[in-house]
Amino acid sequence: MHYCTRCLYPESKPDLSFDERGVCSACQGYENRKAVDWDLRKLEFKGVTDRYRSKDGSNYDCIVPVSGGKDSTYQVIRLLEHNLNPLCVTATTDSLSEIGRRNLANIAKLGVDHVEMTMNPKVRRRINRMALTEVGDISWPEHVAIFTVPVRMATMLKVPLLVWGENAQNEYGGPAASQKSQILDRRWLEEFGGLLGLRVSDLVGLDGITRRDLVQYHYPTDDELRATGVTGIFLGYYFPWDGYQNALIAQGFGFETTNGLVEGSLANYENLDNYQTGIHDYFKYVKYGFGRATDIANNHIRRGRLSRSDAVALVMRHDGKFPWTYLGRPIAEILREIDMTVDEFNAVCDRFTNKQLFKTDNRGKPVRDREGNLVPQFELV
Repeated sequence: MHYCTRCLYPESKPDLSFDERGVCSACQGYENRKAVDWDLRKLEFKGVTDRYRSKDGSNYDCIVPVSGGKDSTYQVIRLLEHNLNPLCVTATTDSLSEIGRRNLANIAKLGVDHVEMTMNPKVRRRINRMALTEVGDISWPEHVAIFTVPVRMATMLKVPLLVWGENAQNEYGGPAASQKSQILDRRWLEEFGGLLGLRVSDLVGLDGITRRDLVQYHYPTDDELRATGVTGIFLGYYFPWDGYQNALIAQGFGFETTNGLVEGSLANYENLDNYQTGIHDYFKYVKYGFGRATDIANNHIRRGRLSRSDAVALVMRHDGKFPWTYLGRPIAEILREIDMTVDEFNAVCDRFTNKQLFKTDNRGKPVRDREGNLVPQFELV
């Protein structure tokens, strides 16, 4: 297994490449930030938002999707600093935690209007189970709704500009950055929405699900998008993006963190809103051999807050542990919401475990230690 010589990403990470130094494309992208004129980017941000700002104050200036997490709290703070009047839109998370509810309420206290769309929980849990067993992602319906609900709201209220957070590709500012504004069409959803090959239409007829159950999961038509001119920007293109910095700023405006580290992580300030997140992150580990602890360690390495050797020790201690609890809730209780037992869950885990990355017995079944953790084929170095 080849690992980045600078951070801890393995070659098994999708869409990752390495240069002649053995440095991964994620680290190369961060290196390129040094050449960015951030003062100029801020002026560009003002230019784009002024272009879409409601001229007479009769409508919102933009829509910002919010979960109540550190990043969406930070987004709202930045928009208010620029005298924008955003409508905050939430697609309610799959299994909302108590701290998640408080942090979501804190968003409105910043001084904004807030709309929350909660989909039928009976249907949602059937989709959770189906997505977990079919594509190995219990959070699939949440990741779809994060994109569809705010965009549907934009077309309904005729608010063309959406402000997203981090741009994972870190290459451009979004369609609205172009003078020739491009809409957030279906191709955009398929690129950023994490559908994993499972389409919303594929759910119709499965486990009693009908088209009428899926209204909020459907993306608006391209004609509807063009009628409003719905477009978007990534805030992370215009302001240096740092999850830890975002958390510090958000905490100064009432955002809550946990007392200890979140399970499977190296932080107490993120992924606090959803009890199912531990399962979601665990499946990234079984598929690709790294989890959320690796992601956070890498972010700190790139910013000089953590040495690579210390990061290795921390990741080996925390990454990829079987999610027996998450935010203090036992996995049996979390799975009960989707009518699944721990034994059934283990069988699904085994099916999605990458046999090239983890040891198996002579029957091809993944080997686990006493705590139920997978045994890696390769040592993190």
